[in-house]
Amino acid sequence: MDIPPATTEKISGNPLIVHISDIHGYLTDARSALRAVGDTEQYPDLVTTDEADQLHWAGNDYVLVVNGDVIDRGPANEACLEMVWRLQNEAPPGRVRYQLGNHELAILLPSSVRWPGAYSTSLDAADRHKFLERASESAVTAAFEGHQYTYSHAGQNEPFDVKEVNDVVQTAASELLDVDGDDRTLQKQLERRYGRVFALGDNGGRGPDAGLCWMDFTHLEPSAPPQIVGHTKRVSPVRNGNVVCGNIIRMNHHSPGGEGVLIEGPSSLGVVRRNPTGSVSVSSI
Repeated sequence: MDIPPATTEKISGNPLIVHISDIHGYLTDARSALRAVGDTEQYPDLVTTDEADQLHWAGNDYVLVVNGDVIDRGPANEACLEMVWRLQNEAPPGRVRYQLGNHELAILLPSSVRWPGAYSTSLDAADRHKFLERASESAVTAAFEGHQYTYSHAGQNEPFDVKEVNDVVQTAASELLDVDGDDRTLQKQLERRYGRVFALGDNGGRGPDAGLCWMDFTHLEPSAPPQIVGHTKRVSPVRNGNVVCGNIIRMNHHSPGGEGVLIEGPSSLGVVRRNPTGSVSVSSI
């Protein structure tokens, strides 16, 4: 599958922005959440389904932000990645944003975590190389500027430059690709050099000094710049002042229903959720 051209940090016009995060290898939940958009009366389809039951970009005027942690924990890591790559390839350039989460960061910097047996840290050299290639071509980024909110996996309390942090991902991936053989020394250097994005922080990787991929939602202050994040699991979307956490996939995996997406418009923010009965509800945040 070809890698789309490098994406911009902000889409022009007023498209609806759909946010999903922390799929974590749960393909059924992710598909259900993405399809829920078109199961409402308010919104046209975000995706369509073919005869092989695969999702495809429906061609409407959306931006889809896949806000990190597509992999690890669930049973369908490769299928979830393939779904994201397919949608990114089918949509117009820049319309499907795949943001770096801490579990994608574990592909770039596996020496930073101790996750034996995880999908992210167990990729063979060839598959890791393919992921790094995509990141070096900006098919994986760190942040995106929406209408009212800036999107990243974990967020920050201080303002940050979206282009600058996206350049960090591209540069780090390119440097890792240039190493012939063991790149563990470079991994440590990159973590220190680009701590604003990569730092694990205190408390096992979720402390208040952690980077955009790692900080826990509890450390985001109500007065922080307006942001939409994932990372910290929640049963339903949670607002704390200017920041909203939309990680509602993983928590609901073991209880039927509850998965959903956030939808941001120029002056609105709502949630579309699949209920345990299979029906879909729409509400404001």
